[in-house]
Amino acid sequence: MTTDAATLVSRNPADPDDIVVRLRPPGAHAAAEAVERARAAQPGWLRGGGAARAAALGAVATALEAAAGELADLAVREVGKPLAEARAEVARTVAIWRYYAQAPYAPTGAVHEPAAGGGLLLSRRRPHGVAGLVTPWNFPFAIPTWKAAPALAVGNTVVLKPAPEATACAQRLAEIVQQALPERVFTLLPGGAVEGEALIETADVASFTGSTPVGRAVAHAATARGIPAQTEMGGLNAAIVLPDADMGRAAAHIAAAVAGFAGQKCTATSRIIAVGAALEPLREALAEAFRALPVGDPADPATVCGPLVAANARDRVVASWQGLSALAGATVPDSPGWYAAPTLVEKVPPGHRLLTEEVFGPLAALLPADDLAHAVRITNSVPYGLVTSVHTGALDAVLYGLDLVDTGMIRVNAPSTGVDFHLPFGGTKHSGHGPREQGGAALEFYTSSRTYTLAPEDTAT
Repeated sequence: MTTDAATLVSRNPADPDDIVVRLRPPGAHAAAEAVERARAAQPGWLRGGGAARAAALGAVATALEAAAGELADLAVREVGKPLAEARAEVARTVAIWRYYAQAPYAPTGAVHEPAAGGGLLLSRRRPHGVAGLVTPWNFPFAIPTWKAAPALAVGNTVVLKPAPEATACAQRLAEIVQQALPERVFTLLPGGAVEGEALIETADVASFTGSTPVGRAVAHAATARGIPAQTEMGGLNAAIVLPDADMGRAAAHIAAAVAGFAGQKCTATSRIIAVGAALEPLREALAEAFRALPVGDPADPATVCGPLVAANARDRVVASWQGLSALAGATVPDSPGWYAAPTLVEKVPPGHRLLTEEVFGPLAALLPADDLAHAVRITNSVPYGLVTSVHTGALDAVLYGLDLVDTGMIRVNAPSTGVDFHLPFGGTKHSGHGPREQGGAALEFYTSSRTYTLAPEDTAT
């Protein structure tokens, strides 16, 4: 992908000569106009009622399901997502629209007893207005959906600014969504930083997923304007493996969480912490699991690790393993695409970038820990707090970790990757700011609470 004031170009990561889309970014003024049009459409969308909104969101799900094969192929081509993962993402996208299609029927408030006298006290949640959504390229259908669907369900209109690398995916998603919704209820705003900044400066509520520096800037801008904002940012996620774990199973889960989609997930594992006697058997099992990972053409259904999204992303991964002791990988396949082999390193010195920064690639460090308490300290030592996986056969160890690990999500005997869209999603520290996404938490975020007092004219009766 390249973008400047004149041109945005999205390329196929497996074949960089293949240009998927080229367009002229519309600019900041177009962003402001899109928000104003969406704001004008919002009262009608809300007044149409819950049944109409539910039907529209259900129609989106049906249309997306009918186009599932086409959408999966587009994700493979534009962002290099392996075909099996692309198909799973589209299926999840359909399920999310169906899940939120029921939300308009949910209660929006409660009736309370007055403190004195007659009348009614009501609390009710109402939409903010226009939801400005800024989304990344790595889940080009699911992330726009899990932001847009709840926002629309509760009566907001939406302006979506996708990552430039996923422009074609966003265009196709918008075409399908717009066919089921009234005009200007869902607006696509392609472009780069200029358009994204303008959207945050004009929307009534903002949701962002992407890098930590940009996410913090979004949070500051939204706070300065006094609008609600949530920002989901990076991760430096750990997998803790105890001696009583099934080493083969743990290694398979971890290797997939490191290298699936070339590690380009905020929930990918990047630190593997072996507790005590787990180190040697885990070391061997991981090296074998990494070497067995299918790497190659993302259009091949067997591929687990495809290309990085861009040349500079591949170069960042390669630079990160330089000078380290590799147990597996640390090679660049001879291919025209932006590939890097899944890589496992050990003996990483303190302060190395792998232990302090998110690399966002198929690369992880194996670290020893004396005991579980030491493993927890290592896990918590980074500025991120998104997800931790714990691999063990002992419930007491899991309970200990649940109490002391300071990440937003903990997954036991499962990969760090994977999202349950009906539950809250998000992290602590530099991984997230503001309320959680997904599930019922999203419905609360896209609304504000109102309190109503209905007093009878004659308060003596």
